[in-house]
Amino acid sequence: MTTFAELGVDQDILDALADKGIVDAFPIQEQTIPLGLPGQDIIGQAKTGTGKTFGFGIPVVQRLGLNPEPGVKALIVVPTRELCVQVFEDIDMLTKNRGTSVVAIYGGKAYEGQIDQLKAGAQIVVGTPGRLIDLNNQRLLDLSNATEVVLDEADKMLDLGFLADIEKIFTKVAPVRHTQLFSATMPGPIVALARRFMSNPIHIRASDPDEGLTQANIEHLVYRAHSLDKDEVIARILQAEGRGKTVIFTRTKRAAQRLVDELGDRGFNAGAVHGDMSQEARERSMAAFKAGKKDLLIATDVAARGIDVDDVTHVINHTIPDDEKTYLHRAGRTGRAGKTGIAVTFVDWEDLHKWALINRALEFGQPDPVETYSSSPHLFSDLNIPAGTKGRIVTAPRAQSPKTNDSSSSSRPPRRRGRGGSSSNPTTAEGHASAATAERAAEGAGTHDGGGVEHHDGKSAPRRRRRRRGGGSTGTPSAPASA
Repeated sequence: MTTFAELGVDQDILDALADKGIVDAFPIQEQTIPLGLPGQDIIGQAKTGTGKTFGFGIPVVQRLGLNPEPGVKALIVVPTRELCVQVFEDIDMLTKNRGTSVVAIYGGKAYEGQIDQLKAGAQIVVGTPGRLIDLNNQRLLDLSNATEVVLDEADKMLDLGFLADIEKIFTKVAPVRHTQLFSATMPGPIVALARRFMSNPIHIRASDPDEGLTQANIEHLVYRAHSLDKDEVIARILQAEGRGKTVIFTRTKRAAQRLVDELGDRGFNAGAVHGDMSQEARERSMAAFKAGKKDLLIATDVAARGIDVDDVTHVINHTIPDDEKTYLHRAGRTGRAGKTGIAVTFVDWEDLHKWALINRALEFGQPDPVETYSSSPHLFSDLNIPAGTKGRIVTAPRAQSPKTNDSSSSSRPPRRRGRGGSSSNPTTAEGHASAATAERAAEGAGTHDGGGVEHHDGKSAPRRRRRRRGGGSTGTPSAPASA
């Protein structure tokens, strides 16, 4: 292992890394940092989760100096809001011992705070294309002095249709600059982009480009599951031995929220990231997941690239992705930073053709997913689930009934006077039912049948009243009827 100190990284950055327990460099960092520090243009190719952010971030921060002049000197462009927040946090950490200010510029949040940070002289901007161009058009973001430019997840930019925006951004930055482009794959348009806007770049592959096809540190389990049994299967997987932080991917926003509610009802601490949530809510949910306050995150694919958490042990595909690229991006949330992980995929009967294509493209050798139910023995053995596990976390029962008959207990609803002056105070047939529940049940019955008299055998007989011609009533009224 090569340490960051051996790569020529400044001491204040080494201290910031060491505070996070980071000392040794990953392969992509080991290869890019020595080239990036003197200003060599770089095309870095590596799958997600290999440490690319520090690979380009450390040269950017170090090249700006300890106390750079106010104003935007470095621009890091990313495709999604979630990735923007993640990269911002990493770069901000690298600058903690410097007079350098970092700002995240992305949509879904109010302009004011971002504009205030720009006016205050932020030197490094991490942003998404749309908001960057918007602020630049309003002359609130000056990119003309940006001499450090990074394009991260370039292939995702292409997938999302941002290529024209990227070309426009390159015309706004300083003509003489240090440019770094990072991408998991290198499709033709990305190569063409690099040729147009980079100066003699060196192409670095941190590992074999097809490493994602094998991913030896991730165990892939594929099950043909019934849609009505999936929730139960997932709930049992979540109780597997050694299960840590887990990400579950769904196809739709609605399915994500439904699963959050369902698993929450089963006792699991789940958060969500999907398009129906506000940006603030998504950030809170992601922050809680990273901090370990929630150990389960349910997401749609829009959030996949922003989930950069090293200790995710399991990824579950609630619904199969549409293609092998999406599958690799989802599965890549686990097995990060050299750790091992497990990726579980459910294939519905109607989606078997999708799995056939993914299986062929990724050479899994699993053409026929195993038919699996929540009671299947192989599910328990494959995932190390304790025998007898059910799909609900067993917790201590809530204390709903007072242990004494103290009528002044605040948890007990007030008694209502029944018709004829009697109070509803039933005796329950089951000893385990609470007094409060029984009273509510009795009152509910009273409202439905017009009032009742409780007998000692627990059965109620309806009271009927007839108006007499003199204004009185039959039965056993508590007082004569008044005229």
